[in-house]
Amino acid sequence: MSEEKKGFFSRLKEGLTKTRNNIVHGIDAVFSGFSSIDDDFYEELEEILIMGDIGVFAATEIIDRLKKQVKEQHIKEPAACKEFLIESIKEQIQVGETEYEFENTQSVVLVIGVNGVGKTTTVGKLAGKLKEQNKKVLLAAADTFRAAAGEQLTEWAHRAGVDMIGGAEGSDPASVIFDAVTAAKARNVDVLLCDTAGRLHNKKNLMEELKKINRIIDREFPGVHRENLIVLDGTTGQNALAQARQFSEVTDLTGIILTKMDGTAKGGIAIAIQSELKVPVKYIGVGEKIEDLQKFDPEEFVNALFDTEEKEA
Repeated sequence: MSEEKKGFFSRLKEGLTKTRNNIVHGIDAVFSGFSSIDDDFYEELEEILIMGDIGVFAATEIIDRLKKQVKEQHIKEPAACKEFLIESIKEQIQVGETEYEFENTQSVVLVIGVNGVGKTTTVGKLAGKLKEQNKKVLLAAADTFRAAAGEQLTEWAHRAGVDMIGGAEGSDPASVIFDAVTAAKARNVDVLLCDTAGRLHNKKNLMEELKKINRIIDREFPGVHRENLIVLDGTTGQNALAQARQFSEVTDLTGIILTKMDGTAKGGIAIAIQSELKVPVKYIGVGEKIEDLQKFDPEEFVNALFDTEEKEA
């Protein structure tokens, strides 16, 4: 494992301490408190998963899978099925091989989400990561409603060493996207990353705006690979799930970026969102630096959550 990966894993492990206290200690208590595997045992486990923000949907699927394995393997001792529970949770959040296709093909990536979740910062970090992979990246500052968004993105563009297309405060976001798409084609950019406005309370406007942006990209850049990544604040738990659900009603979400996973007790939400919306968590953030945003690795996440040692790949 690379040093960067190791460093991220230990920060993730540390960041998930509160979540671990919230979920894992309860699970351990069930495993040590029951002498046989019965309905009460499963019920207790399921309740702990639900209370730990893993959500009803995911918890039910995890427990159903566990029951099946216990039956198949003829397991009688509660302690003997802990490994199966951990595996079942990993199964629940697998990320497909094709989920990072946008890195290898010319792409337009819209980054959406409500204000305050770390959206603009995430766009900047993603730009830095793609630049490190020698990609030609262009940023579009299409969040023209939040006064500081453009300045913030400019700063990240400098830091990542990439170009940016912006518009005046209050200007039409769709026109910024039009300019950015035109520039991306002219400069033969690999990835155009677009920071968009995060207004959910006025869903109709947001809907119209996203439709308009999508029409422009479809018309001006037909056939380009498209991604709609939603940024969610891991500390908000079920609220993050509600936001993702609302955004999925107005646009086709292709991935989730979970920020602020350092120090939240609600880290289980990573499992809930992916299970419920069938949208993969693609990136996870545990801090302020570019390297604090990494691709989501289910194996690594669950190992960090249960504080099991990372096996060398």
